[in-house]
Amino acid sequence: MSELIPKHGGYRKLKSFQVAQLVYDITVRFVDRYIDRFSRIKDQMVQAARSGVQNIAEGSQASATSKKMELKLTQVARASLEELKLDYEDFLRQRGVASLEPNHHALMRFKERKPQTVEAFAAWVEEERKKQTDEQGQTPTSKDKMASLQKSVPVSVGGPCESLSSACLAANGALSLLNLACYLLDRQVGRLAQDFENEGGFTERLYKVRTAKRRKTP
Repeated sequence: MSELIPKHGGYRKLKSFQVAQLVYDITVRFVDRYIDRFSRIKDQMVQAARSGVQNIAEGSQASATSKKMELKLTQVARASLEELKLDYEDFLRQRGVASLEPNHHALMRFKERKPQTVEAFAAWVEEERKKQTDEQGQTPTSKDKMASLQKSVPVSVGGPCESLSSACLAANGALSLLNLACYLLDRQVGRLAQDFENEGGFTERLYKVRTAKRRKTP
């Protein structure tokens, strides 16, 4: 049976699942704090985040008997997270809130920190808010020039003293995680497609097992 029904599931160990699940938890808290409770967008964002998580899990579980279904559900998860990305981007644009460049000092610290839980994510937001308070006495221009000289990188959008709200930081942090999740899922889909092309699916395995058994039967 191990040849016919290979090991499957194991989605909790997938990095894509772990990141998507964190995005889901963050989104539930985000919409409760920053989206009007009567807005349809609130439910839509939560459902898109949940769809990303659930379809990764369902696809992994379905892989035992249908590589085609696994591939399809993984693509559905990818599409759901892309939809969620647009919702976060709309939130920033429609409110005139800064969309931070990837090399922004706050996002660089976020990536170095690699939060694994909602609590760690919230702690990062609070620390960034505190840094702004500590740096209020410094001019953005002089600070940015010094950082640029030290790191030899272009000055990112928003200097250290730029007033970044908690909502701004939370949305940009969520987008950073979504970019990572989408990248991981793109790689996952590519690998699944290659495996299916090289090894086939359940029907091919079933044929091989039945053929081998017939040859052994006197």
